[in-house]
Amino acid sequence: MPALSIRVEAAAPMEFAALPTIGFTLHVACEPAMPIRAIALDCQIRIAVHRRAYDAEARARLIELFGPPSAWGSTLRSLLWTHASVQVPPFTGSTRVTLPVACSYDFEVAVVKYFAALNEGDIPLEFLFSGTVFYRGDGDMLRTVRVSWDTESEFRLPVRTWSAMMAHYFPNGAWFPLRRDTLDRLAAYKAQRGLPTFEATIDALLHDGQHAAER
Repeated sequence: MPALSIRVEAAAPMEFAALPTIGFTLHVACEPAMPIRAIALDCQIRIAVHRRAYDAEARARLIELFGPPSAWGSTLRSLLWTHASVQVPPFTGSTRVTLPVACSYDFEVAVVKYFAALNEGDIPLEFLFSGTVFYRGDGDMLRTVRVSWDTESEFRLPVRTWSAMMAHYFPNGAWFPLRRDTLDRLAAYKAQRGLPTFEATIDALLHDGQHAAER
């Protein structure tokens, strides 16, 4: 019966994907080295937020997620990032495969707020694998075995990798959702003021709000 070990070796933006996507290179090895027909591999990715240090700027930005730094001893808990899957083609012994992970840029999502709060360093990730291995057993019969529940890997994703990917897909921009009624009110304000874009509309609102606060 084959036993798998999986190690995350590298990560890089996938420039021509339909959505912002990071490709994680997985080294997949089988022991003993028997022919594997395929692996339907699933992965849960978590952010081990307690495994890195944070400067003053990052701590200020992360208050929304974890509360004041004085409480982080009890509030700094791992975040579920996403689930991803990949089909591993036939191999014997070991192989490498790219796990594509689509990335949101919705600033209402907790992990996006976390990523955006960091300017440098690494993001500590935990990969928890599951799935099904297809292999040829005795008598050349096709057999299956589940990926062991303790098949895991850790990887430190450079913040610059995530930042470079988002800069590629959203150059000098960001994205956030609005409720339909809020968008309608914003559009009405834009029309009333004769403003050319929604960005100019938000700038005008910020300008008005700043002047009101200073009075």
